[in-house]
Amino acid sequence: MLLPNLLHYRAKLEKSGVQYPLQTVPFTKQGLLKTLPQPETHKTGWPWTEEAPPAQYDEKTAWPKLSIVTPSFNQGHFLEETIRAVLLQNYPNLEYIVIDGGSTDGSLEILEKYSPWISYWQSKKDEGQSNAINLGFSLASGSYYAWINSDDYYLKNTFHLVAHTFLKSSTDFIYGYAFNKKNDELELVTVPPLYDYFIKIPSLSQPACFWSMGINEPVWEEMHCALDYELWLRLVKGHKRKRIRQPLAIVNVHDDAKTHDAAIKIKWQEDHLKMWSAEGHGPVPEWKRIVFLNRIRLKLYKLLKII
Repeated sequence: MLLPNLLHYRAKLEKSGVQYPLQTVPFTKQGLLKTLPQPETHKTGWPWTEEAPPAQYDEKTAWPKLSIVTPSFNQGHFLEETIRAVLLQNYPNLEYIVIDGGSTDGSLEILEKYSPWISYWQSKKDEGQSNAINLGFSLASGSYYAWINSDDYYLKNTFHLVAHTFLKSSTDFIYGYAFNKKNDELELVTVPPLYDYFIKIPSLSQPACFWSMGINEPVWEEMHCALDYELWLRLVKGHKRKRIRQPLAIVNVHDDAKTHDAAIKIKWQEDHLKMWSAEGHGPVPEWKRIVFLNRIRLKLYKLLKII
């Protein structure tokens, strides 16, 4: 498994003129809602006409810096919603980075419109989603990291809840629930407690995951679809984790989303073969046993209302 060196990525970006560390997102006690560009009149509610209350951030608390990365390519239909749902958290110590792959669908205009509130953004050809995420994290300087794809978005007050949980629990990795959204209908996706033995069973909702800078690792750029799943295998195992039993984000289910696009099924299969190859994580001889025991535990969790 050949993983990139994020320091080398940062060095190239600095050589091109990027100033490191980046500026944080402007914070005001009055919130950003009135200063951000006004949304179209038919767009209301979160994150269009609502914001998280900045007053919830106690000035006596040293709120840790959050570094959020958004990889994007031709998702202009969703991108503004994603950006606003990050900025309108009104988090007082936020670093927000958007890496766009040279979109041609109006995304550039959206990025330019919100540029005063984004720590760093670029719109140029890259090597795909995994590469964009790594480029973003190479510039991150926060205590805690996360990425949110440009067709998903955070729920209101997510950053306050996550930061408070990190401060309270001294954990390395936080994961929560999410909603799948399709045709304006929401489906809650719950997540069971995560144990090392069952970590090979896909269960985490990527936009509802946050982790400490100390355990961050590069995304394997050969992964086209299962990049988050593969990352969790390396990043989470052996580290302290905390589950938040409520939704933290919205996952937009649409025809162009990788998770739901039948046309790229072959890419999922290729990722699977790479992941469990000798160069990846190796074969799993006890796979059937893990799956069997996982089914039993999920039934018990539902019976006991743990999920």
